[in-house]
Amino acid sequence: MTRSLHLVPEPVSEPRHGRHRASADTPGGVPSQATVLALRSIPVIGWIFLIAGVVRPFRARWLRVAFWIDVVLSVGVHAAQIPAARKVAAERGISGRRAAVMTMLLGATWWRTLGEGRQ
Repeated sequence: MTRSLHLVPEPVSEPRHGRHRASADTPGGVPSQATVLALRSIPVIGWIFLIAGVVRPFRARWLRVAFWIDVVLSVGVHAAQIPAARKVAAERGISGRRAAVMTMLLGATWWRTLGEGRQ
């Protein structure tokens, strides 16, 4: 018995077996509020990890490496996103100060999902 190999990809927009992808939770590809909340929890967990590492420095080498990677991501990358976040926030009538604070806390999970979840 031989099997044929289909090289035609399945359409991305159609859910399979009733399951939706994160980007297609709601009509128009807008993520649901639960998806937005889940995404926004990731940087918060990163900040908690940083606080824990400052309060009680990690002894294990892999935790120290993870700590410094988290420092770069949470501080450096989030700060680099502030100009883009301020532009998006200004289009929605949100102050630049709030955009900067929320971007430092939540990164792109805040300014890329403005309007999809609770701010």
